[in-house]
Amino acid sequence: MIHLLATGGTIAGEADPEAGHGRYRAGVRPVEALVAAMPGPANAGPLTARQILALDSKDMTPADWLAILAATRTAVADPSCDGVVILHGTDTLEETAWFLHLMLPASKPVVLTGAMRPADHPTADGPANLLAAVRLAERPEARGKGVLVVMNGTAFGARRVVKARCSGLDAFESPEPWQAARADGHFAGLAATELPRVDILPGYAGAPADLIDASVGSGARGLVLALCGNGSVPTAWLPALRAARRHGVAIVRGSRAAGRVAPDTNADDSGEGWFTAGDLPPPKARIALMLGLAAGLSGDSLRSALLACGG
Repeated sequence: MIHLLATGGTIAGEADPEAGHGRYRAGVRPVEALVAAMPGPANAGPLTARQILALDSKDMTPADWLAILAATRTAVADPSCDGVVILHGTDTLEETAWFLHLMLPASKPVVLTGAMRPADHPTADGPANLLAAVRLAERPEARGKGVLVVMNGTAFGARRVVKARCSGLDAFESPEPWQAARADGHFAGLAATELPRVDILPGYAGAPADLIDASVGSGARGLVLALCGNGSVPTAWLPALRAARRHGVAIVRGSRAAGRVAPDTNADDSGEGWFTAGDLPPPKARIALMLGLAAGLSGDSLRSALLACGG
């Protein structure tokens, strides 16, 4: 039995008549309608369907992640469940997938999918994506891979997958095949009821240091710096970053470019008390930092956890 959990997204979207059909509204169609539109239902095994959210994923929040996590844990615990498929909007799909990947143990397959075209599009991709996700969740070799993502007939591991293009059916990509994925579950034992605020601050020519002050003043417990190049910290940011550290704010140095930001390369991370994102893009580094802080980690323990997540 596959347990299907719906959260909204473009896969459940319909054209917005008030916008002259030039735009669409996400999360409109209920999960029952999406299941009914799935092609070749005889090609998939039995499933149950539950609507847990009805969101455009641009509006997804950490509180919503926790709701999805709770529903997924309940589904996985059901003895009749062979795997879980989660329908999700594509804007933040990779973030929810990574969050669940870190929070779930290596057990039954959990597969996220969505769509780049709304449900009422004449060539909607959602039905085929749903069928592909159900089929993957049924496969024995999907066990032990952690959370997976299926889009446009291709499967990906949660750690590496990114939405690389803003349009097109091939919007998602990963540098490695899903078969190379492995379960992480670094925080599978964490029973969090809320997550600490962690902000992402972009580095760019002339980026003002008062962005740091504003985040700290608004209650951020951590900052992920999406910097230029190899995590290059603007000189003008140093006083504000040091003040943030004195206030106990955790700081992760990452990059807006692809590649690994290693400790003590291009910056004195050890001397400043900063952490590094490894090869995690800033949105995923943010999630790892949030969970580390929620688990009460600090200092070397937090550094070790981030290294384990980011490599």
